[in-house]
Amino acid sequence: MIEEHVILVNENDEQIGTMPKMEAHEKAILHRAFSVFIFNDNNELMLQQRAKHKYHSPLLWTNTCCSHQREGETNVQAGKRRLQEEMGFITNLKETISFIYKAPFDNGLTEHEFDHIMIGHYNEAPIINPEEVENWKWMPLESVKVDIELHPKLYTEWFKIIFDKFYEHINITKK
Repeated sequence: MIEEHVILVNENDEQIGTMPKMEAHEKAILHRAFSVFIFNDNNELMLQQRAKHKYHSPLLWTNTCCSHQREGETNVQAGKRRLQEEMGFITNLKETISFIYKAPFDNGLTEHEFDHIMIGHYNEAPIINPEEVENWKWMPLESVKVDIELHPKLYTEWFKIIFDKFYEHINITKK
């Protein structure tokens, strides 16, 4: 199996190189990533629970899918690829905002990402990949926000950051 590489970027999201994914997380090097948020006709967000064997944040709830762009891939192409790989479907995605965050984990790895947020629409049940996803559910956006406040340890760090800093933007742009 070929080791996955991430795209290293500066604070302006300009590519400055590539690096094996695990090395970038071990060294906390800034790299490009994306987070996909899928809503249904009831304005509910599709959440995924990360698989129990993931190298960080296992069994935590998060946005519909997230990952890293590959060299030569647009944000939307990467989002659609990973949505198919993790959740078993493809839908149109709209780029919204991006931000930089840094989150260290107990296992010594650190996510230091220039994260691009994309939003899409879908009404069916996903066909989850058990290598990536443990479970999924639809949840109203306001209920997610309240649950994060009540039970923050059930959610991934980047998901909490997105809700803390960009909730109003996601709430407005989801339509």
